[in-house]
Amino acid sequence: MTTAKDLFIVSMEQRPEQTVGQGDLSLALAGAELIDLIGTGAVAVDDDRIVPGGAAAPEDRLLEEAAERLTRQPPYERIEDWLWRRGRDLSAAYQAALEEAGELTRKRSGPLSFGSARVEPVDTPSHRRASDRWEEKEPVLVALTAAVGIDDGRPDDEPGFDDEAVTAVVASVHDAVMELEAVRQRRTIENAAFANVWRGP
Repeated sequence: MTTAKDLFIVSMEQRPEQTVGQGDLSLALAGAELIDLIGTGAVAVDDDRIVPGGAAAPEDRLLEEAAERLTRQPPYERIEDWLWRRGRDLSAAYQAALEEAGELTRKRSGPLSFGSARVEPVDTPSHRRASDRWEEKEPVLVALTAAVGIDDGRPDDEPGFDDEAVTAVVASVHDAVMELEAVRQRRTIENAAFANVWRGP
């Protein structure tokens, strides 16, 4: 399992009040992919640019896909631009991949067989590994879950990462999620104003 898959599984196990938005999760998943690629040497970070490295991506279909989509000519892509480009509908791609691998299952939420279905993690070794990383408060996973609004109870003044590249990615994920929330709020205000115009005095 990859950090992105662990992040997806952890996000699905949260209480209803900590439900994660698909857009927020997609941005964080793109960041998780980038952190895994950094860990293998497949990419490096120069300032805020993603520089492809010489190492191959891990043997994971979605990570390989991420590596193939890297910009390989200078000037290289900025981290935040990558998050928005790669993150488009990425949570849906991870859900499909995990369902296909038998890591997720659909369960009916109502007593009748035709009730709406919800997706839940299956008790597998990969699921237990993701849960263990979360319970052990593994720094990267905790930082990414915090970016999408999942609180693990740790103080906000935790020390940074030893790896500056990872620090840069996590910071960019936080910035992108905040930007997405600002867009949502602006649209809400605009929609309310439009509705008031039609409603009249």
